[in-house]
Amino acid sequence: MRVTRAQAEENRERVIETAGRLFREKGFDGVGLNDLMQAAGLTRGGFYGQFESKLDLAVQALNRAQQYNLERWRPLAEQPRQQALQNLIGGYLSRYHQQHPEDGCALAALAVDTARQPEALKEAFTDNLRTFLGFVAELCDGDDEEQREERAMAVLSTLVGALVLSRATDDADLARGLRRAASAAALEAGTEN
Repeated sequence: MRVTRAQAEENRERVIETAGRLFREKGFDGVGLNDLMQAAGLTRGGFYGQFESKLDLAVQALNRAQQYNLERWRPLAEQPRQQALQNLIGGYLSRYHQQHPEDGCALAALAVDTARQPEALKEAFTDNLRTFLGFVAELCDGDDEEQREERAMAVLSTLVGALVLSRATDDADLARGLRRAASAAALEAGTEN
């Protein structure tokens, strides 16, 4: 049965969305093409008609996942700066975000994994990191853009580090303590003292 262009595009989008969730949950190397295509409700045969390689899909999935996350956070920019930063920190370090990497920030879910991947994936990660840093800088205090960018680096490093560590531990109290301490540190890093 021949697939229409519209159906082929819909299938492609479904594969990218599914890959984004699975890669954030299991890592790039933790997902095989058969499992990925099955999760998308398609056969492996259709993969190479849509993507050059798994790496091509990984780059597109990373970009899409982080674009989705940025769109989710974007409305915060309309709030007063300190309130917006507090809300970003609270949401980012929430228990839900800790327990559901597949639905969260690709930077935290894939940072360690990306370090072991080919350059094309590192480039996509870096572009997404810079974009998110720019957004966080909009929420930080500072006399100029350079100061806000530096604060954003401290805030985002604190958030991602705490989330990665809280996901890795099997001690719920320790995970909660990491998130709580990071919340206070990130807010301090992003605001005028």
